[in-house]
Amino acid sequence: MDKFLFASPFVGGVPLLSAGAATCVRQGQAVACGPLEALATGIFLFTTLALIIIMVAGLWKTFEKGGKHGWAALVPIYNTINLLEIAGKPTWWIFFFFIPFVNMIMGIVLAHYIAISFGKGIGFTIGLIILPFVFYPILGFGDATYRKPTAPASNPSNQTPPTSTT
Repeated sequence: MDKFLFASPFVGGVPLLSAGAATCVRQGQAVACGPLEALATGIFLFTTLALIIIMVAGLWKTFEKGGKHGWAALVPIYNTINLLEIAGKPTWWIFFFFIPFVNMIMGIVLAHYIAISFGKGIGFTIGLIILPFVFYPILGFGDATYRKPTAPASNPSNQTPPTSTT
């Protein structure tokens, strides 16, 4: 029985996995895939796997720099909780990541706080958002040092002056 793999970059072709040769579906009929479709499929799968490995390695090292376990990069949801902790944000923010559209904004905000936690600026934040598979390895394997976020200083104007007891 054939299983769906992914949509081919070629119009009308959808490569499928089968026990024998590669099979494509064109206009509802199963036909043999051509060599270019097989090559495109192999390149796509290899590139995707390479990017996943690079991204996980970069997150792993980033977590270790942030004082967390590196293996946490492999666990969905838990890795976002660890990123929130590294960024110095409350872990209950994880619930924002389950709300459609809000999750995209929170991802941008989190990327910014991660960049700040490692002493990087807005340019690095944009890189984390657009090319995370490049910038997380730079963060993890580069010379960036983790700067633990601190609580904001209290406003001195809201403090009551000390009273003297004399």
